[in-house]
Amino acid sequence: MCSACGYPAAPGHWTDAGAASPGDRLRVRFQRVKALNTLLGPYGLAAHDDGVIPGVQLASRTGAREIVPDLAALWSAAERMTGTPVDPLGDRFLADD
Repeated sequence: MCSACGYPAAPGHWTDAGAASPGDRLRVRFQRVKALNTLLGPYGLAAHDDGVIPGVQLASRTGAREIVPDLAALWSAAERMTGTPVDPLGDRFLADD
């Protein structure tokens, strides 16, 4: 269990597949948070993963923060923080043609 946040260490997420070494796993986590920030930015949210605390830290522009253990919990927390549905596959990200 993490002494900073209380979450137990997870065995890994399916998005970590193919990351064999500790350095690879850390790199994958940083790439995932970069993609999350692209998806969450239009909602006024930002994700942070420092590679130490298990899970992802979610923050709003108003200063609200929450540590979530996995991606499923992240979307629920994002909806709670914004008060609106957050759809990572929604049309908010389609380019205008």
